[in-house]
Amino acid sequence: MPTMRYVLMNSSSNIFFVEMPESHAYQLSALNLRLHKEIDKLTADHVPQLPYAVAECDNVELHDSSIRIASGLDYINELERDFAAVKESAYPLIALLTEIRALQAQLEQWYEEEEV
Repeated sequence: MPTMRYVLMNSSSNIFFVEMPESHAYQLSALNLRLHKEIDKLTADHVPQLPYAVAECDNVELHDSSIRIASGLDYINELERDFAAVKESAYPLIALLTEIRALQAQLEQWYEEEEV
């Protein structure tokens, strides 16, 4: 059974966890930091709301049913859709989408290999 890590995300309205393969959790945290660093440079009218990655942990035992645990691939797919919908064709959007899609492809491959 693969080892998973959980990235705690904090948005203005809630907190949630993203379940990631242990080997890829740091990439989600690093991507989140990079997105926050560059998101203010976007000039489009619609820029996605982005939660902050605030912690990583090995185990999660929830005591509050309102807190969700999102699949890493589902979260990255949603992130890619949100950023792909931004109507801007300049840097940094292209670079950010490239980074999101790179992690997305890695996760898709990881999940395919785990199913075998």
